Formats: sequence, C-alpha cells, structure tokens
Amino acid sequence: MSFESLVVTQNSKLKTMSSPTNISDGVSQSRIPAFGLIDSHLKRAKKLINEQMTGPAEAPDMNQLLEHMLCNSSEMIRPGLVLLAGKCCGKITDEHIRVAAIIEIIHNATLLHDDVIDKEQKRHNRPSVNNICSNENAVLLGDFLLGRVFQMCAGLKPQVNEVIAAAAVRICEGQLRQIAQRRNWQLSEAEYIDVITEKSAVIFSTACRLGALLSQGTEPQTQSLAEYGLNAGIAYQITDDLIEVIGAEKETEKTPGNDIDKRKLNLVFIHLLSSVDENEKEEVINSYLEQTDAKYDRDPLAKMLSRYSSLEYIRARAQDFVAESVGVLGALKESDAKDALIETVKFMARRTI
Repeated sequence: MSFESLVVTQNSKLKTMSSPTNISDGVSQSRIPAFGLIDSHLKRAKKLINEQMTGPAEAPDMNQLLEHMLCNSSEMIRPGLVLLAGKCCGKITDEHIRVAAIIEIIHNATLLHDDVIDKEQKRHNRPSVNNICSNENAVLLGDFLLGRVFQMCAGLKPQVNEVIAAAAVRICEGQLRQIAQRRNWQLSEAEYIDVITEKSAVIFSTACRLGALLSQGTEPQTQSLAEYGLNAGIAYQITDDLIEVIGAEKETEKTPGNDIDKRKLNLVFIHLLSSVDENEKEEVINSYLEQTDAKYDRDPLAKMLSRYSSLEYIRARAQDFVAESVGVLGALKESDAKDALIETVKFMARRTI
C-alpha cells in the first residue's frame, strides 16, 4: 500500500488537527542563549530543513503531517552544534548549513520511529504523528525523511558521508540494545551509559565532528570536538532521565513515566535499585517498574528518591559529563564559538534545576 493511500485512510483525523503556525520564515528564537552567535546560520539551516521536509504537491495530507512535525520540532541543538564546532575551526560554509539540516532530519526520522516503538502519544505537548494517524504512517514518514537525507548527501565529500552513515548505524544499534534490555532490573550504570552513548550521544558527537571536518580542522581539534559532543550528549540524556521521572509535563514537554511504562530502566532507577535493600527493591519494581500505568503517584517516589539521594546523584553524574565535555575543549584556542559550546552543554544539564 502506498504512503498516500495510508494517509487518506486517516483523513478525518487530519482535518480535526489544529492548524499549525506558519514556520516557513526561519527558526523561532531558541531558548539556548549561546545560539545567538549563530542565529543567521541557524535560520538558513531551518529554512533548508523546511524545504526538504516537504512532499509532492499531489500529496497534501502527507505535507500536512510534515508541517505538523515541523511545528513540533526541537530547539535545533544538534544543528547548532554543527555550526558552533565549525566556527571553532574556521568559517561556516554552505556545506555546514546542508550538514546541519541533514543531522536534524535524521534526528526527526528517528523520533518518528521511536514514537512507534514506544507507543508515544505526544511530542512537545502536541499529538505525535502515530497518534494522529497510524504507526504505518509514522514509519513511512520516517523512511521518507531518511530518503531525503540520502538525496542531500549526494555531492558531499566521501569522508563526510562515511561519518553520517556510521552514525546512523550506531543509533540503530543503540536502539536495539535498549529494547533488548527491557525488564532487565539488574542493568548496571556502565551498561546503561553504553546504551545511551550509541542511541543518543552519537548524534551529538557526529554533529561536532562534521562541523570541524567541514572547516578543515586539525585532527586534534576534530577529535576534541567529537569528544565534547559525546560527553554533552550523555549529559543531555541523563538530564532527560531526571525529567522523565520528576518533571512536570507542561513545563518539560515530556510525558513523565513513559520510559518506565515501556519497561526501559533509566539512571534514576538504576541508582535507586542499587541503594535499597532487597525488600524495598521488590517494592520499587512492583510499584513502579512492573506497573502498567505510567501515571504513577510521584510523591511517594520522590520521597524515596530523596531518602537515598538518587536525584542528587543523577544531577552530579550529569555535571560529571558536563565537566568532561568542557575539559576536552582545552586544546581549542579561545573564541566566542568555544565559549558558546561551553555555555550550551551547561544549559543542557540545567534543564531540570
């Protein structure tokens, strides 16, 4: 069955969807202060993303879904890292804009597939695509975006394409590893870090590596920026763990408890399970991890997390990776772009404080 025929079956749902804001004139003001340094470049990248996330004129329902996705788009953190890393090593070029767009479109494609896997109903406080239409639509729309990425990669240097392809493979491997670890209540912190490194942090590292490569950065510069991105990505994901458990949906634009409902152990519970005695461990597993409703009562859980200093531990671990991220930038000369990278990773870990 074609994409268009699948979308038509859901036409009534699409018609009830609120009209999205016009997003064709660039990127809205980011909540990341440091991105002011690259504002004009980020707007160009967003414009290119908007152009690429458009289907055939004869498929209006498909275009409506893509426009809905654009209105749900993130803060452009990953494209911003491409641009800041490039600026650390030289000038931002048209290739930086193209690669920044490619990175964000890959990210959007993975979100579509993740929402299907996790049966997610919301994305940034708006209905997810699979909620509006169907899992089939969301999967095919994600495939469409990856097809756009293939087109955009044509003409890029082989080394750049190799980095992009390697990242795509690692992201899928990380997702598969995470699924394999569902209901593994013995998952260690080291194993968990390995999973999120592949599933989440690799795209941050890749963004920084590509930015440096496109500016013809030296090998030490490129490696330092790639390591910065990897540690920043881990800090970002650990902070998301905290939001997942204690964040308010309205403020964080995430659905609290969703990972728990999908039997995916995050770092908050890994620490808690390693701290409690055997009787309390059974209580935690039965009351929160094995239960089928993600809308759990957070007050008793918050008290337990406080008693065992789990929240403080998670914040401290996020700050550990922030420090690692900042530390590896020592090899780079001082610049506004380097300062912006430092402020960006600190911002990532401040989201719940």
